[in-house]
Amino acid sequence: MPVSLTSFSDGWLALHLGLVLGLALFFGLAYEEFYGNTIPQRPGGIRTYPLLALAGALLYLLDPQHLSTTIAGLVIVGAWAFAGIRERLQTAETSPGSDGLYVVPAAAVIAYLLGPSAFALPPWLPIAVVVIAALLLSARTALRELAARFGHTEMVTAAKFLVLSGVVLPLLHGLPAIPGTGILPFNIWLAVVAVSTLSYASYLVQRYVTFREGTLIPALLGGMYSSTAATVALARVAAETGFTAELSGGIVAASAIMYLRILVVVAIFNVALAERLAPSFIALALVGGIAAAAIVRFGDGIKKGKQRAVAAYPGNPLQLTTALVFAALFVIISVLTTWVQGAAGQVGLFALAAVVGVTDVDPFVLSVAQHHAASFALAPAAAAILIAASSNNVLKAVYAYVFSRRYASWLAAVTLLLLAGAGVVVALVAIR
Repeated sequence: MPVSLTSFSDGWLALHLGLVLGLALFFGLAYEEFYGNTIPQRPGGIRTYPLLALAGALLYLLDPQHLSTTIAGLVIVGAWAFAGIRERLQTAETSPGSDGLYVVPAAAVIAYLLGPSAFALPPWLPIAVVVIAALLLSARTALRELAARFGHTEMVTAAKFLVLSGVVLPLLHGLPAIPGTGILPFNIWLAVVAVSTLSYASYLVQRYVTFREGTLIPALLGGMYSSTAATVALARVAAETGFTAELSGGIVAASAIMYLRILVVVAIFNVALAERLAPSFIALALVGGIAAAAIVRFGDGIKKGKQRAVAAYPGNPLQLTTALVFAALFVIISVLTTWVQGAAGQVGLFALAAVVGVTDVDPFVLSVAQHHAASFALAPAAAAILIAASSNNVLKAVYAYVFSRRYASWLAAVTLLLLAGAGVVVALVAIR
């Protein structure tokens, strides 16, 4: 809450005035650096912004209780900014260009508000605003290039992500459980959003970041998207170009990162189960990563040479149909897990884990983490997830051969089978 000026100590005033001046000088320097030579007769810079910030600070201190003088100053700065925009629009035909037409007044408003914010808000907030504003100024060219690459399809993709996470999820909050299942619609869609977020982040990095020659980094990102999809994509490249050490290592690397991906997803819904899984999953991820690096470095019998960078994802991960299918699978597997657990106990649960692992492992993992881990001990729950991940590695070993149609896939396939066997052994040890 704002207080009267008389309650401010001299040291407090000096400290915050120093913060205002320092932030305004930094912002002015950033503005001069990135716009000094591109915008003629620019209103603002290394002198103007500190003056605006100090004016804002003094006006705030005159009436910290009701902020009347601060608001009046903001109106004046806004009118000045509007007048500048209007003048530049009227002289657009004779001026060198309209670059920074709205950036310049926006920066002036930010500079003015630095004064009040440094006194009224926690220090980290104005500091963060200035840093972000400076980064946006410096990224003008990069952002324009990104906007040029960000076509209609990507805009629709981003809109779908916002619909999934920001519209549908809040609407489902508070709805009753699905009859006969005990599963909340909100929890179903939360699982969809969690998996979609990881997949979408991986998709964006692969879509907009240019990699040097090689497949390991795209394969790792593909493993965050879907290790099965990454395996299929890399195997299809091998079918056209022949297996290289990097392609084999990339397939193994995608499965290695799968363990970390599953661990993150589990941690979102069940921290205790994630802690139980962490030692074994991190160990398996390290073993897989070391094996992938060894294959790339010492892959005897596999064609050597540089491999072009490939995209280890099949396409846009945010199809609404895919989300609905995932949600349906989540409900079906959750109900099936409950039934199998009641009918056959742990043995049935492990058998189900082995079966679902050859399809999509995420619904089963989320079902165990979100709904069923409370109904049995953490050890069997962790073992079931280990078995499902191992079963999925067996499937990918088969895919590596089937989609590449090459005997040279044996090294990647055998490594995946060894990872699967190690996972089963760890699972058996975990339940003792």
